[in-house]
Amino acid sequence: MRKADLVNRISEKTGIAKVDVLVTLEAFFKEVKESLAEGENVYVRGFGSFIIKKRARKIGRHIKKNEAIEIPEHYIPSFKPAKVFVESVKANVHAEPAQ
Repeated sequence: MRKADLVNRISEKTGIAKVDVLVTLEAFFKEVKESLAEGENVYVRGFGSFIIKKRARKIGRHIKKNEAIEIPEHYIPSFKPAKVFVESVKANVHAEPAQ
């Protein structure tokens, strides 16, 4: 499902105009991105948590030059689904997802 499909479904189920749904969805995404960029996690009860994970410094390899390179410690965004959300998906998905 793409963002446009999500906007269409929400609009159909709520009766809210697609433009308003899109603006709201974009505002939500923007707030999550800004919060994570500031180092603040976002928790949505019953859905999940958007969190910052710290990756430790490590040594990697530059394959073409076959030399070791240092990858400094850095932070990446991550999503951790809520237990209720995970259980709901497990209970309702029976077949392989379409690709």
